[in-house]
Amino acid sequence: MTLSVPKILRRAATATTAGMAGLAIAVFGLSGTAHAATGIHVSNGRILESNGNDFVMRGINHAHAWYPARTGSSLAAIKAKGANTVRVVLSSGQRWTRTSASEVSSIISQCKSNRLICVLEAHDTTGYGEDGGAATLSQAVDYWTGIKSVLVGQENYVVINIGNEPYGNTNYTQWTSATQQAIARMRSAGFQHALMVDAPNWGQDWSGTMRANASAVFNADPARNTIFSIHMYGVYDTEAEVRSYLNAFVNARLPIVVGEFGNNHSDGNPDEDAIMATSQSLRLGYLGWSWSGNGGGVEYLDVVSGFNPNQLTAWGQRLIHGSNGIAATSRQATVYGGSGTAPNGYPYCQNGSATDPDGDGWGWESSRSCVVRSGPADR
Repeated sequence: MTLSVPKILRRAATATTAGMAGLAIAVFGLSGTAHAATGIHVSNGRILESNGNDFVMRGINHAHAWYPARTGSSLAAIKAKGANTVRVVLSSGQRWTRTSASEVSSIISQCKSNRLICVLEAHDTTGYGEDGGAATLSQAVDYWTGIKSVLVGQENYVVINIGNEPYGNTNYTQWTSATQQAIARMRSAGFQHALMVDAPNWGQDWSGTMRANASAVFNADPARNTIFSIHMYGVYDTEAEVRSYLNAFVNARLPIVVGEFGNNHSDGNPDEDAIMATSQSLRLGYLGWSWSGNGGGVEYLDVVSGFNPNQLTAWGQRLIHGSNGIAATSRQATVYGGSGTAPNGYPYCQNGSATDPDGDGWGWESSRSCVVRSGPADR
């Protein structure tokens, strides 16, 4: 998604199920990381903290690249609304003013002081292949390696989203190889963070490219620590489409989050109710777009008006206080001292992948019952 003027966002109008079969091939056996986990990491298709606790992202996007002076107050307000995660828009310098290492260091500090997990994304890749000004994923990797010094050691708090919506609707079949190469370069450079990769087709993967090739991309990561991110706008205007896409990853034991979504869009009317309900039932993360400052005809995607936390929009009210919303379903990361006790009084399972054979949300640890975070018993 892009806030800037002129507006550069273009979306596909219809979805396709192309490549559905490819996702399920050769993914079983991906039950753990290849190396000892460092910080936030993937295991058996779940996103875990370093202590093994399941972590389900509930958060909001904030456009630091265009509104750097608003970041401090925005992160504090996002936390106050109940979020446990913020996805922060950065610029690698190809399209907008480069976000410096010192700025990134400050953003991380502010995330930590507000007890938020920080997903950092390089936005300049948006729509590569279709938008002539967009950066390549390789250029995004150059950016991350250039600011590596402020990222190393922050693996408990930071997820690196390599590039926002790489590839529009032109040459999107190159997404798989370009993403594999970007991950390989990040690992060769020494990054041990969980890496997040966005889908092609302006993030919506209407072609099924990410869905079909996710296992190959995951396997290409020597750390087996890659998270997939789908952006759900007009392509996902029915519950069936939402459930089909997310369940494909869950069934294949591959980690997936909804990295962006809204309640309306110029390319169609996304089913936000289905997105949020399905994410909650599958214990998947979601990150609403976006806190404030949207332009170019998509101002309705502001969560609050004019960066004022006391002026929730209709979208903000739905995202935060509606059914399956942030206020009711978000749980603070345990790295910040998140509660070890569920609302029903029982302890949370310390093993994020605790056995739950009947799907009722209960596990068994230390000779007593425990609650699986974000499961049906977590209430």
